[in-house]
Amino acid sequence: MRLEEEQIELIESDMSATNVQRANPWKLLIVDDDQEVHDATRFALQNVRVLDRPLQLIDAYSAVEAGSILAIQTDIAVILLDVVMESPDAGLQLVQRIRQEFHLDDVRIILRTGQPGSAPELKVIREYDINDYKTKAELTHTRLVTALIAAIRSYEQLRSLRDNRHGLELIVEAAARLLQAQDVAGFAKCTLRQLALLLHQTEDGLICMRDEIAHGVEQDTLRVVAAAGKFSATPGQPADQLNAPDITAVLHECVTRMTHIFMPLHTALYLRCGAHEAVAILPHEKSLAGVARQLLETFAANLTACYGNVIMLERLNFLAYHDPLTQLPNRIRFVNDLDAAGAMAPQGQAACLFDVDRFTDINNALGHEIGDQLLIAIARRLVKALPECRVARIGADRFGLIGPETALNPERLLQVLQEPFPADEQQLQITVTTGFCRISERVCGETLFKHTDIAFNQTRMNPHSLPQYFSPDMAEHTHWRLEVLRHLRRDFRDGWLSVWYQPQVSLADDNIVGLEALARWPATRGFAQPPTVFIPLAEESHLIIDIGAWVLEQSCLTWRRLQATGHAPSRIAVNVSMPQVRMPDFPDKVLHTLERYSMPPAALEIEITESLLLKEPLTVSRNLQALRREGIQITIDDFGTGYSSLNYLRELPADCIKIDRSFVREIDYGRGDLFAETIVTLAHKLGAEVVAEGVDTPEQVTCLRQLGCDIAQGYLYAKPMPAEELANWIGQRRVH
Repeated sequence: MRLEEEQIELIESDMSATNVQRANPWKLLIVDDDQEVHDATRFALQNVRVLDRPLQLIDAYSAVEAGSILAIQTDIAVILLDVVMESPDAGLQLVQRIRQEFHLDDVRIILRTGQPGSAPELKVIREYDINDYKTKAELTHTRLVTALIAAIRSYEQLRSLRDNRHGLELIVEAAARLLQAQDVAGFAKCTLRQLALLLHQTEDGLICMRDEIAHGVEQDTLRVVAAAGKFSATPGQPADQLNAPDITAVLHECVTRMTHIFMPLHTALYLRCGAHEAVAILPHEKSLAGVARQLLETFAANLTACYGNVIMLERLNFLAYHDPLTQLPNRIRFVNDLDAAGAMAPQGQAACLFDVDRFTDINNALGHEIGDQLLIAIARRLVKALPECRVARIGADRFGLIGPETALNPERLLQVLQEPFPADEQQLQITVTTGFCRISERVCGETLFKHTDIAFNQTRMNPHSLPQYFSPDMAEHTHWRLEVLRHLRRDFRDGWLSVWYQPQVSLADDNIVGLEALARWPATRGFAQPPTVFIPLAEESHLIIDIGAWVLEQSCLTWRRLQATGHAPSRIAVNVSMPQVRMPDFPDKVLHTLERYSMPPAALEIEITESLLLKEPLTVSRNLQALRREGIQITIDDFGTGYSSLNYLRELPADCIKIDRSFVREIDYGRGDLFAETIVTLAHKLGAEVVAEGVDTPEQVTCLRQLGCDIAQGYLYAKPMPAEELANWIGQRRVH
């Protein structure tokens, strides 16, 4: 056990060292496993005196060490206690020992922590008489000294109460009741009742409170929060408007002097906790003296501690149910509000979820500070523009709203959000993805939240459709999608997926020039879906990252085996998706796979859809350019079916462009040659090859040859097939 004791004093110029040594110091135990905290506390408290007495600091570096000290030294006044030390709840366990094992009821405890998320439960704060709870960042020099002075005063008063057992019992009982208050209004009402009991008189008086700093603005007005007797009609009024000049004068004097004031017919008790200030005015028929005054002063000291506790409880409750950045209700409060709305089942009410599209790009490009300012600006506008609605921030860039459909509907919401938002010197235009749910049945908040989230996801999956309202079939579809995804994960893990290959044939000489690798999910276990179903699900869940890497490995392995037989085509095409391409190490992983299978980069063709270019053009272009510099061919699939942009083709020159099967199919009806010819001409102007997909008839081949198309792929030549069947097909074709 290590004890370091030091007396810290403020020595007046006319005070001798002998007098200082005779002063009985207040013992302060610092319990923290961080040496820097001990050093910082000593530095902050140097030369500090409380009630004209110095401080004696005792150091403990663990809860066990502190327990050994407290078992010997029972006259410690205040403990500055870290919550998290040798275990996450070491501090709280020590508090339990202090109160229950050592029976040290007088010592004041101030909890400190560097981890805001480790706040003790409210039950623990109440049961173990914890004076204060602060994060270490909050305890500046002034706040630390202020908290220490309040704690020592409370400790001294509690010690002196031993001379009056009856008064002590009354005060302790009152404190227990006060600690049950959950808000300042309840605390104030309880205070008036307990003061009446303590002074043996009927309940009378008033309590005024003021937050000195509220939302960054100084508040000069004291307001009545609780009143009884002749003041019972005054709650909510500003103190200056009381029709009682003598009471108003006492209030202002008490606040100005920041101390209790005892007058012949009135007593004013001054309470302060941080930025919060309160005054209790008690009328009485005669002057208070002796034990009555001592009890009242002691009770006031306890009131200060209880006042701090109730302020802390309110703050903890606020933090539990509000977002610290925007001050809006958080997800927990939003679900509670949905619960209340669902229980009432009001007509014409709706819930909405929305998030900011590409918010991550804003953070990455402009910085998180700008992103935070954008979120604050969105929150303020929603609250101002939609006063009928309850607004919450339920995720990083996600908001929730509850309100009447007349105000909360897609048109009105988009109108509110259409103007740019100020963020520092930026004016940011945003788009959002929304989901709506009508509140028309008696359902719980979690269910309403789930329904709104389902509608939100439906809109996200169909970004070019109108905002979606929840309907029961959406829930069924969501359940089906989750079931498909569950089976897909299982079958992929167990190796039931396979890669099939479809040949690509030169229209000039009918030779095989390439293969396209296609993921397939055989119905081996009686459960399978086509690629148009399971590929989008894999992309949403990011399972496509693992599946895509596996398809690339299988393709390299197939190409190497075909090469060993002399039947390998010049290249093999592998499709990639956004979750794969957006990964920073995507090019390195592709090149590493090629190296492992001894496959030259020129033999690999990466296929991307043109819509992928639109989502994150900078990331996509950077990664694909890196692969192209290594000799890997880049092909744009389904060209002409999405939102084509010549600018993207200029920024990312493609080696090959594929004509979508929908244009090829139109050739049979005499309507597709114009589109096909346009794509062929554009591709050749850009120096790119052209592959036509879905070629199923000789007439299509004739037309494509006349248009100058280079390569064909379709059922006319071969369907997609497993690797073993492909090797036989290539061998037989070469024989003939």
